[in-house]
Amino acid sequence: MKHTLKQYDSVIKICRDLFKKKMEDYGSAWRVLRLPSLTDQIYIKAQRIRGLQENEERKIDEGEISEFIGIINYSIMALIQLDKGVAKQPDLLVAEALEVYDKHVLVTRTLMENKNHDYGEAWRDLRISSHTDLIIQKLLRVKQIEDNLGETQVSEGVDANYQDIINYAVFAMILLEENTPAV
Repeated sequence: MKHTLKQYDSVIKICRDLFKKKMEDYGSAWRVLRLPSLTDQIYIKAQRIRGLQENEERKIDEGEISEFIGIINYSIMALIQLDKGVAKQPDLLVAEALEVYDKHVLVTRTLMENKNHDYGEAWRDLRISSHTDLIIQKLLRVKQIEDNLGETQVSEGVDANYQDIINYAVFAMILLEENTPAV
């Protein structure tokens, strides 16, 4: 488990560094996005990963890792939107955005630790394609909850689904790293 935490933190550092650079380039323009728009953006990225996993030919020279990073960052943005609400104009400076980013990462990482303890790192035995499929399943659940105006009868809310999406994407990145031969 100690090794998993180091790997998890390493993946998050990559994602956070890109988030910070994009905040410096674009500011917090993403704050105007409503949750369904963020969900759809994550869905597009997950479908692209699935396409990359199924198609032999690639017409764009980008792999799965950049898409998993996007899934993680957009999911954290969605958690921030759930927490702060949608803004009419960009309203977060880099430092504040990173502070709320880190807050949501901590909650999501803690969830991963607890589930990982109970499941005994079963995620390591899954194929990367299974992680992709689980992300898509979670996104379809989120879309249904959004279509139901946030109402659920017995299911967890969209926040728990976004957290699971983040964790599956981190796990996929860890597995991709472990399965990439050293040069």
